[in-house]
Amino acid sequence: MDNLEPVDSLAPIDGASRGTVLKSAGDRRTTPATIDGMTTLKSKLQEDLNAAIKERDELRSATLRLTLTAITKEEVAGKTKRELSDDEVQKVITREAKKRREAADAFAQGGRPESAEREKAEGEVLAAYLPKQLSDEELQQIVGQAVEEARAAGAEGPRAMGQVMKIVNPKVAGQAEGGRVAAVVKKLLAG
Repeated sequence: MDNLEPVDSLAPIDGASRGTVLKSAGDRRTTPATIDGMTTLKSKLQEDLNAAIKERDELRSATLRLTLTAITKEEVAGKTKRELSDDEVQKVITREAKKRREAADAFAQGGRPESAEREKAEGEVLAAYLPKQLSDEELQQIVGQAVEEARAAGAEGPRAMGQVMKIVNPKVAGQAEGGRVAAVVKKLLAG
C-alpha cells in the first residue's frame, strides 16, 4: 500500500464530494465507458430494478436482482475487482437467460409446470436486454457462407467443424446460442 496516489475520476458528475479514493500507481487498468461508475447496460438494469420495485413488480424485480448479483459476482471474481464492459455484462445476461431456459425445461420434465412458467417468464424479462436472436434462415445463411469459406481454404467434411465455428462465432456473437450454431454447422457439413 505504499506509493498511492489520489484518484478523482470517481467523483460524481454533479460535483458533490465522495471523498478521496486511493489507487496504486502501478494500477493502470482501462475502464469501459461509464455513467456514475457503472456501464450503461448495468446502469439500465439498475434503473429498471428501481422502477420494478416502485411498481411492485415482483417477477421483474427478483429477476433483475439476481442478474445484478451475477454481474457483481463476475466483477469481484479473480484477484482484483473490476468493472465489466457492456459486452461482458451482456454475456452474463445471456448466461442467466440460458439458465432460465434450462431450468424451465427441467421443471417441465419434472412435472412442475408452475415453476417452469416462472422460469420462462424470468427468461423473457432477460431477453429484453439481449440483442435480437437470428432466425433459423439467417443462421443457416451465415453458416453456409462460413462452410464455403472453409471449403475454399481446403477444409472438408466433419473435421472442418472447428474452422467453420471460428469463422461463424464472431459473426453471430450474442445473436445465437453456441449449441444451436453447432447443430447447423454439423448439418451443413454432413449434407
